[in-house]
Amino acid sequence: MKRILVTGAAGTIGIHIIKYLLSEGKYEITALDLKNKRTLNRLKRYRRRINIIYGDVCNRVLMEALVKDHDIIFHLAGSSLPLADMKAGLADIIDFRGTENIVRAIAYYNEKSHLFYASSTTLYKDVENASVKTPIKLDEYDYYNTAKKKAEDLIREKLKNYTIYRLPLVLSHLSCEPFMYHGRKKDTMDYITKEDAAYAFVKGINYTKELNKKIFNVCAEDSLVYKDLLQKILEIHGVSFRYCFNRMFIEKNFYSPVCKDKDELNNIINYRNDTLVEYYQRLRGRSKKRKIYKWLAKPMLGRKK
Repeated sequence: MKRILVTGAAGTIGIHIIKYLLSEGKYEITALDLKNKRTLNRLKRYRRRINIIYGDVCNRVLMEALVKDHDIIFHLAGSSLPLADMKAGLADIIDFRGTENIVRAIAYYNEKSHLFYASSTTLYKDVENASVKTPIKLDEYDYYNTAKKKAEDLIREKLKNYTIYRLPLVLSHLSCEPFMYHGRKKDTMDYITKEDAAYAFVKGINYTKELNKKIFNVCAEDSLVYKDLLQKILEIHGVSFRYCFNRMFIEKNFYSPVCKDKDELNNIINYRNDTLVEYYQRLRGRSKKRKIYKWLAKPMLGRKK
């Protein structure tokens, strides 16, 4: 029985990875996340079926103890946008230093284990027809992307067994999970639902040889215009504090450029099952009680039209 470690296990993608792993019934699963009210609520339903550890990837001793006992490591723990780009040093501490602890532990204690690392297509910024071969050009204020790129470089330099997934705009549960509301309205973007993103990680377990030492852009088959997505979300879900905060105070744009090589991973592991239409249907089902927020969104929708 393979032993799987999931960092950031209570997050948008991590919680679905756990669901998919449990559905297969053939893995010993350890979930790692920080201890707070949100993570306790999200993980408590699984407490009798998996090992739950509350701790920080920045804790070197803890990571050494966990990494040496696992065959597959899904590393999703990290800072989130837009906060990571608002405070210098935050992403470096969480995204890079945390990854450094995991890489060191693998190199010293368990070099046969395979690391799946969640990176981001925001590395390409606003490059058209980006691919994993696109040169990465960052400036001194790209705190989040700089930390991600440093983590990728460290993984590629130090490990024998790894796969890097660069994820685009992730369509999530808007009531309880983060969403990138600070995109440019005119941009055409790649996206993926959290369900398909999680499935890509889980399916990768059976293809470690084919995926080893490679980077993939993990995206849906089609793309979307950000303005159309935003309008649909306001129509279905209404406004939220997160939407207002992002639109009023966040100065940096979120990028999720269209990638020309986004079919490469799907051609190997066939992870795509979800669609944008199905995402909107789920959003409607979860937003039935938000009548006041939908009413407040009408003036904004009027202006956009």
